[in-house]
Amino acid sequence: MPALDRLRDAMETGRFVAYQPTELKIWDGNPMQASEVSIRADLEALRPWFDGLITYGAHSGAERIPAIAKELGYKAVIMGVWDTEDEIEIGNALAARQAHPDIVVGISLGNEIVFGNRGNWADLKRAVEEMRERAPALPLTVTEPFATFLEPDAGPLLAELDFLAVNVHPVFEPWFADAPPANWADFVVQVTSRLADETFCGPILVKETGVPTGPAEKQFDERKQAAFYKEMAKAMPPMRDRAFAWFAAFDAPWRVHDFHPVPGQHPEEAWWGLFTEDRRPKRAMDELTPISAPAP
Repeated sequence: MPALDRLRDAMETGRFVAYQPTELKIWDGNPMQASEVSIRADLEALRPWFDGLITYGAHSGAERIPAIAKELGYKAVIMGVWDTEDEIEIGNALAARQAHPDIVVGISLGNEIVFGNRGNWADLKRAVEEMRERAPALPLTVTEPFATFLEPDAGPLLAELDFLAVNVHPVFEPWFADAPPANWADFVVQVTSRLADETFCGPILVKETGVPTGPAEKQFDERKQAAFYKEMAKAMPPMRDRAFAWFAAFDAPWRVHDFHPVPGQHPEEAWWGLFTEDRRPKRAMDELTPISAPAP
């Protein structure tokens, strides 16, 4: 599959970041429209450090991301489809792929649908099969936390995927606060290796992993975020069949009030960004070597 080869090339030689437009906020289940001007400003801010994007939806302006990314010299976009039953959103993703087959290297159907009890494995398998009929040459995946993929019932769905997009968050492990950054990164590596050994033999891209920079009362800060990614770069150097994306592009204070599959308050949801909401780079970016960015 040529598109899967392009994805592997991007995993090996590029640097992905998980991105949702700063203007695309969700309030009471209603998305706000992201303008092309704002998306362009987002992607210009990210481009010195990243040449690959993983998105979460193909609606409310996010369907324009591949076209703008291509103009700015990005090499790869994995398009997200948030609602796998929304025909308009699916159509938007497929239209972006048709218009920009050289940059749209895959589609991720949903994000933590099984974990969040918004669907089951059979629902996801059906969504993958239906998308496969419409775009047989397009690499497909779904996204769940690593432990969810280890469930025995996940097997039939995993057999249908071309690559695996997985979320691995050491900050939610009980030992995190007392462990050094090298252990945080090693956890991500060990989990990814277990997935490769037990469940999936294709390319694995860690879509979400990171350390938030707040709130301060939970002892999160920019220093810890930067230390985590420094260790990750050493522990998981990019390869054609295994790589990680940086998560997330920008802070999103609205996420504190958004749906979360785990009950309780989650103030850290506002602070995952490598950049602030107004696009100021944090310490992790200051310590990261930029990659070459061709002039638009």
